Amino acid sequence: MWLPDIALFHALNAGPQTPGWVLSLARFASDILPALMVSSAFLLLVPARGVWRRTGVQLLLSMALAWCVVSLFRNHLPFPRPAQLGLGIQWVEHGARSGFPSMHGTVAFAFWGCLAWGGFRIAALAVLPAVLLIGWSRICLGVHFPSDILAGALVGALCAGLVLASWRSAHAWRGARRLATAPAVLLPPR
Repeated sequence: MWLPDIALFHALNAGPQTPGWVLSLARFASDILPALMVSSAFLLLVPARGVWRRTGVQLLLSMALAWCVVSLFRNHLPFPRPAQLGLGIQWVEHGARSGFPSMHGTVAFAFWGCLAWGGFRIAALAVLPAVLLIGWSRICLGVHFPSDILAGALVGALCAGLVLASWRSAHAWRGARRLATAPAVLLPPR
């Protein structure tokens, strides 16, 4: 760990003097907000078709890819969590598994990135405070370093960008294939 990361962790980690409402907010942001994001993506699948359904699928794919990438990172880069180094106070039960990057942060930023780069900029701006709150909550509750959240933000945003770029490429290729196989239009003779 590098010193600025540890110093920022200590500044944001809740201590014994932290008001109860701050801890309640952090727990809400850590437990409920991610579930609301996943639920809202599934709810977008309810319409039979259209832009909302497509967006729901893209959101779920972005979050799923983010989850897979974090799992891969954690299996090969076992960075310790603050509690494993005896730092700060851990306010929620958490195992001793690797914490880099933050799964919560990565998935939340994948959700945000999919909205931001998918053309839903107003929705992305509306969701950004919740995403930042999720990141803060993980540090406040003592389960992640700030660098875990920052790495999660980068990985999540990149995963969303990759899903959207792949989606667009696949649909462009499909459209080109349709044009190539379309029947030729006969022009009247001159």
